[in-house]
Amino acid sequence: MRSETATSAPEHPPGTRVQPATCDTHGQFEQKVFSVLGRELKTGCPECQRIRNEEEAARAQVQEAQAMRLRMAEKLGAALIPKRFVGKTFSGYIADTAEQQKALKTCVRYAAEFKQIAEAGRCLLLLGKPGTGKTHLSVAIANEIMAKSSATAVYRTIGSVLQAIRATYDHTSDQSESQILSSLISPSLLILDEIGVSKEKPSDFELTTLFSIINGRYEELRPTIIVSNLDARALATAIGDRCADRLREGGVIVVPFEWESQRGKEGF
Repeated sequence: MRSETATSAPEHPPGTRVQPATCDTHGQFEQKVFSVLGRELKTGCPECQRIRNEEEAARAQVQEAQAMRLRMAEKLGAALIPKRFVGKTFSGYIADTAEQQKALKTCVRYAAEFKQIAEAGRCLLLLGKPGTGKTHLSVAIANEIMAKSSATAVYRTIGSVLQAIRATYDHTSDQSESQILSSLISPSLLILDEIGVSKEKPSDFELTTLFSIINGRYEELRPTIIVSNLDARALATAIGDRCADRLREGGVIVVPFEWESQRGKEGF
């Protein structure tokens, strides 16, 4: 039986030699010399190269951080969050009672699991008494997901949406109705606040506009947060059955805010 002797791969590629060299800063090192197309290419000091790599990595980190801050500023500007709420966070929300703690925990979890939430298009309804921190927590969700991911979020009151669309009819707006609707359908998350503020029956224009937004997001599997002083039953009347059905699909999360107003207290 013939035996074969395994041969190890050469330590250096053919045409390469190693010679001693000296770095003015780090002293002696092994220098590799490559022969390429009749020319000799020599490696430099490995310690100098390591330091250069670390410096380049540090510069890249700084540049990425600066770019991230710029992107965040752009996202926050596009979100159109009111100045009163722009800095709202989960840590700034006062949760003294079990009900407040449950509301806070639900919203924190919604933000933490937003990737899965977005894949299912799962909506969140923050419903109940005024001054209980519904807008605070909705904006905290938006700020959290924008800070920790590439997700975008937009905050609008339904009144401002209707006003913007009406402005397109008399040509006082530089946007078309379709552009406004697109700006509400395309973000990763939309917060619609002050739903059902008026005690009057919603007009056909209001119901049609709401359906265009909610159905557009429903078709694109994009979650929506509804903020309202109404309860679940009254909300269905205010937004119409078709909108309510779209919000329910995918397992809507409803958080009641039934405690007294906290306005004037720290954290709200």
